[in-house]
This record gives sequence, C-alpha cells and structure tokens, in this order.
Amino acid sequence: MYYYLKDGNPEIDGMMASVCETGGGGTCISDLRWRFRGYPETADRARDALRTAKHQPRSRGTPTLKKMLYSVQYNWFRHLFDTHPDAVAVAWNGLTGTRRAFMAAAKDAGRPRVYLERAPLPGRVTVDPVGINQLNSLPRDPAFYRNWAADAPSRSGMGWMQMKETLTARQSKRADVGQSDDASALAGQNFIFCPLQVPDDTQIRQFAGWVGDLDGFIAALVTAAAHLPPGWHLRLKEHPSSKIPLTETLSAAMAAHPGRIVIDNATDTFRQVEAAKAVITLNSSVGLQAFFYERPVLVLGEAFFRMPGLVTPIDGPADLAAAFSGADDLTFDAGLRDVFMTYLDQVYYPKVVPGAGGTVAVAPDLVRPKLAQAHRTVAQ
Repeated sequence: MYYYLKDGNPEIDGMMASVCETGGGGTCISDLRWRFRGYPETADRARDALRTAKHQPRSRGTPTLKKMLYSVQYNWFRHLFDTHPDAVAVAWNGLTGTRRAFMAAAKDAGRPRVYLERAPLPGRVTVDPVGINQLNSLPRDPAFYRNWAADAPSRSGMGWMQMKETLTARQSKRADVGQSDDASALAGQNFIFCPLQVPDDTQIRQFAGWVGDLDGFIAALVTAAAHLPPGWHLRLKEHPSSKIPLTETLSAAMAAHPGRIVIDNATDTFRQVEAAKAVITLNSSVGLQAFFYERPVLVLGEAFFRMPGLVTPIDGPADLAAAFSGADDLTFDAGLRDVFMTYLDQVYYPKVVPGAGGTVAVAPDLVRPKLAQAHRTVAQ
C-alpha cells in the first residue's frame, strides 16, 4: 500500500495519487496526526525537520513548540510504517519540515520511499526513489550517459529540443518583476545572464555550495564583475515568485560597478537567456533550461547537472574570476548535452497528463521503473 502525505494543492495531490495508483493503490495521509510515544530517533528527526522547515520560527518559544510538533508527527508516521510492512511512502519534495519527518519515518522503518517535485523540463515531473534536486538518483558520470546512448541510435541527436516549443517562463507573482517579450534592447550586447533564485528556497538553503546563500552568491558576482572583458556586463533578474525583494542588495551591486552590472526585472527570462552569451547560476532550473538555447552555463552551487562538459563548474572566487575574464571563450560539449537531455526525456522525467475530473496525473510508463527501483533500494 502506498501512503502519500497530503500537500493541499489539488494538482500536486493529484500527481501523487496517480503515482500511487500506478503502484497498485494509495491512501492520503494528513499531517494532523500525532503520537506521544517516541522512538530513539525521534529527537534527531524532529531537529532535522525544524532545521529544514521553510518557515523558520522567530519568537523565543516557538522553536521548542515546533520541534514538539515534528516529534509527535514523526512518532505517528513511524508507527504507521512500522505496523505496515508493505507500506511505501510518497511525498512532494520530502526534504523540509513535516515532509522530511514523514520520509525519515519511512526510512527508519525500512520502507521504500518515492519523492516527487516539479521538473525543469516542460510538462514533466520528478519521480525519484532517492531524493530530489542534488539528492536525486541520476548518475554524475558523463560516461554513463555516453554508454547508454551508444546502445541505440534513438538515444542521441537533438530530438529533446522539441520540448523547447512548450517552454515558457514562470508567471510572475510580483508587480515589479515582469515577463515582457520585447527584448530588442538586448540585441548586440555582450553579457552573462543570472536568473536569481528565491532566497529561502530549498535549493539555496541546502545546496548553495561554497557561496553559502544568495547574499554570498551576489557578493561573489559583484567581486567577479570587475574581471569581465571590456564592453561586457552581468545582467541579473529577480525570481518572479520570490516574496523577498532584493532591491537594496541589487542597487548596491549596480553602484559598485556602474555599467558592469545591470538589473532587468522586466524582460522575459528566456528572452534574456536567448540574448546572453552565457548563463550563470547556483542551481536554478533556468541553468538546465539554457541548454535549449545552446548557451554555456556556469554553476556555482550543488546541482545534478553540474558535470564538466554539460556546464562549467565554478569552485571558488578564482574560478569565477577566470571564467568572467575569459567570457569570450566559454563553451560546452554539445554531444554530451544531447545524450544527457535525451536520457532525461526518455528515461528520467515522466510526463504530466490529464487526469480524471479535470485533475492531472503522471503517465505510468516511466513511473513503474522508479517504483521498482524504490523497492530495490530498500532491499540493498
């Protein structure tokens, strides 16, 4: 029996229910469950849930209360998985707060787990038995993808580029961040484009790498901007869904290097990618999506696509300065990108399809191998 933790978003819950149905049937579990009898792991799991919670407590007594909540939630989840040997845990994201406690309970009970998350490819969703983002199960060795492609002619080439037709920029939730299609002013300009991420997103809080956080990322970019070739600039755009404006930080960045740093919150994200000579990111999905525009990509944070050839990994300030000073020479391995993106298309990311009653579902063909892999992972 598959058990999925209720998210509350009908689209997300529909996708999780669909994955469970592919596995043979599922039950939705509410987070309004608690059990006071604990386990040896309870304190550590509650501490991890609190540390990773998206909304961190601010008042003095709230952390203790929130940790107590995660403790009793973990206890109930753990009892569920301990008493149901055939249980499989399914969660959206699974890395933060209550979701983390849910998946940790399944792991501690020795039960298979399946993680879902939005995918960087249009019309797809992440379904992974190990984790999401940097923690996913995708191999990090370029040779794996080359060897996989060598087994069949259909596994190479640029067929994956067809997905570009349905690639659209994220709709903005902010009045001061737009998605205008007018990019005429960008013609003939030499710049590296940086699509900024949500400062408190899991990708930043857990996988920012050597820069630490978004402020550290921006500070590193400001320092490196001095190394750009004459006539080049660094162009930044705030995330259209971020509730945390970066106005003061970005104004200070522009003032530090007048003309070398430009903030463009108006032009469509992908029009800026298309006009850029290269893209730089911590681990944004736009970094991967820049492959559709055949642009070199610089990656500073932890990312599953941070492989030499696919992108240019940046391991510190010296690497960043060198990449900026050699901006004219940035490149990528087109062949490796072809086989990697084809693997994501044909094997890794299942399609999101219409479900019953106007809901959405996940096509079962690529889900079934993931569910089998989840059981194998536990067995191993």
